[in-house]
Amino acid sequence: MSDEKTTTDYSEMSIDPTAAEMLKIAEECEIETVFSRSREIKPCSTGATGGCCKLCAMGPCRLIGKYERGVCGATRDTIAARNFVRQVAAGAAAHSDHGRDVALTLQAIAKGEIEDVAIADVVKLAKVAGYMGIEAAGKDVNTLTLEVAECALAQYGQQTGELVYIPRAPVKRQELWRKLGVVPRGIDREIVEAMHRTAAGTDQNYQSLLDGAVKCALASGWGGSMLATDLQDILYGTPSPVRSSANLGVLSEDKVNILIHGHEPLLASMIIDATQEPEMLTLAESVGAKGINIAGICCTANESLMRKGVPPAGNMLHQELALLTGAVELMVVDVQCIFQGLSEVATHFHTKLISSSPKACVGDSERIVVDEHHPRDAARAIVRAAVENFPNRKDVHIPKVSEPLVAGFSHEYIRYMLGGKMRASLNPLNENIVNGKIRGAAAVVGCSSPRAVQDYAVVNVVRELIANNVLVVVTGCAAITSGKHGLLTPETMAFAGESLREVCETVGIPPVLHMGSCVDNSRILTLLADVAATGGLGDDIAGLPAVALAPEWYSEKALEIATYAVASGAHVIFGGVGSPVENSPVVKDYMIDGWTERYGGSLRFIKEPQDMVAATLDLIDNARKALKIDVAQERVLFDMDMRRELSV
Repeated sequence: MSDEKTTTDYSEMSIDPTAAEMLKIAEECEIETVFSRSREIKPCSTGATGGCCKLCAMGPCRLIGKYERGVCGATRDTIAARNFVRQVAAGAAAHSDHGRDVALTLQAIAKGEIEDVAIADVVKLAKVAGYMGIEAAGKDVNTLTLEVAECALAQYGQQTGELVYIPRAPVKRQELWRKLGVVPRGIDREIVEAMHRTAAGTDQNYQSLLDGAVKCALASGWGGSMLATDLQDILYGTPSPVRSSANLGVLSEDKVNILIHGHEPLLASMIIDATQEPEMLTLAESVGAKGINIAGICCTANESLMRKGVPPAGNMLHQELALLTGAVELMVVDVQCIFQGLSEVATHFHTKLISSSPKACVGDSERIVVDEHHPRDAARAIVRAAVENFPNRKDVHIPKVSEPLVAGFSHEYIRYMLGGKMRASLNPLNENIVNGKIRGAAAVVGCSSPRAVQDYAVVNVVRELIANNVLVVVTGCAAITSGKHGLLTPETMAFAGESLREVCETVGIPPVLHMGSCVDNSRILTLLADVAATGGLGDDIAGLPAVALAPEWYSEKALEIATYAVASGAHVIFGGVGSPVENSPVVKDYMIDGWTERYGGSLRFIKEPQDMVAATLDLIDNARKALKIDVAQERVLFDMDMRRELSV
C-alpha cells in the first residue's frame, strides 16, 4: 500500500486513532466506507426534521416553506408525530423480537430440543419466576424454565390486561400509567396498534399519537427488552465484573480472527465455545495459526464481553474498519446495525462474511442459517470456515491500539458491591447522593453516528460528567466507545471530581460503569426503580437527580429507548444530529414541556456536547433542589441523649 500522504483530515471523522489509520487505508485503496458516504450524501433536510409524509400515494408531501398541510389536510404536527411514532414502533419491534427469540430458545432448552445447552443462572431463573407470579419451590429446573419461557411468550400475544412486569415499576408510576391509559396490554398488540394509528386517515392528533408512542415504547422497555435481559441472564449468566480490552488492537497477527457482530448472543456463545474445542485448535495449528481469536462488534460484543471476557474490536462504526485490517478471516452477523457496505468491503480482502439469521441476509454474504435446535453445528461450521480461510491472508495492518477495561456491572452486582452478599442494597448510593458526594447519575447510552465525529461527543460528555461528580453508567455502543478511550477502568477515578472519587475509591468501583448492551437499558430501569424504593430520594423515578443521554444516536431503537425512559419519568437528552420533529415546533415543545407535565420526564435534542452537559447538570441540580438536598448537610454524631429523643 502507498505511503503517500493525503490531504484528508481524519480527525473530522473520528477521534479514535485506529479509525484514522484504517480510513487512510480505505482512501488509498479507493474503498468506500460509512464515513466517506456520510460526507458525500447529504441528509434530506425535510425528512430529517419530520416534515415529509409518504404514507399514501397522494404524496409524498413535503411540508416546508409556505406549506402547512399535506394533500389530505394533515398538519406539520400530525406528520411529525406520525413519523416519530413509526420510528418508535420499529425500534420496539426490533428489541422485543430479540426478546421473543430468547424466550423461544429458553422454551426449546426446557423441552430438551437443543443439545448440550444448560441454564447458567438458576438463582436468576427463580427470581424471574417470582416477577411473573410463578411458584418456584419444589420444581425442577426444566419445569420452572418452561413455565417462565411460556409466560414470557404469552406477553407477546396478550390482548387484554397488563404486562406481567408492570408491577416492577414504582407504585406511583404504575398508577400514573393507568390514569393516563398507557399501560401496555401485550407487546405485539401495542406495536401493531402504533402502526395502525399512523396509517393514512387514522389518528390525526399529535398528543394522541404520542400517547401511542409511549404505550408502544413501554411494551418494549418494561416488556420485550426487560424480558430479553432477564432471560439472557438465565441462559448465559448474570454479569459480574470482568477484565478485557477494546479496540482494533485486540485482533491477532498470528491467530485466526473471527468477528461476531449483531445482537443475538446464542450463536456467538456457541462460536466462542467451539473455538476452544481440541479439534478446532488442531485444525488451526495445521494451517499455520497459533490459535483462534474472537472479538466483537456492537451489542453482541457487549453480551460476549460481560459474560466471557471477549474483547470488543470496536463500536458500530468500526465494523468496516475491522475488515480493512486484512486480518479478519470471518465476520458472522445476525440482526440490527449491520451495514450492507460490509459485503463490498469484504470483497477487497480474503474475509468471509456470513449471515446467520433467517430474518436478515446482509448484501451478498454467504448464509449459514442457524438451526435453533442444533446451534452447535452452525457454530462449528463457521469456526471451521474461518480456520480454513487463514492461509488466504495477504497484507495485514492491525493498529497497535487497545485499552484495558472492566465491564459487566449488572443491577444485581451493583447491589452486592454496595452492601455485600448478606445485605445487598443501594443504601450507600442513595446516602451519597443525599449528602452530595455524588451530585447525581447519568446514563450515557446509544449508538455511534457518522454524521457526528465518531466518539467525540460520548467521550467528552462522560469525562465532563464525572469531573462534575456525576456517576455514569453506559450501555451499547456508548459503552464500547468508553472502553476504547480508557474510561472503563478504576484508574478513571483520577479524572473524577473529588467527592465522586472518594466514593469510588471507598467502594472500589470505576466512576463509569458498563451495564451491557442496548436491551440492557432495562437494567437501568430496574436500577432506578430500586433507587426510588430504597428511600431518601422520593418514591418514583421522576424527580431523581438522574438524566439519560444519547450523544451520537442514529437508530429508531434509540428513539424507542428514549420514549420509554421519558414515560418512566426520566429526562433524556439526544445529541449529534438535530431533532426528528424539528419541523413541528409544537411537537418539539410538547416533548419537553408537555411530557414533563404528563410523565415527569422530557426528550430534548441538543447538538453540542458541552451544551448537553450543561443541561444535564441543570436538570440534576433542579432535582436536588426539589428534593431539598441541594444544601450540604453537616454530619452529626449522635450521643446517647440525642438517640433517646428520636421517635423511631
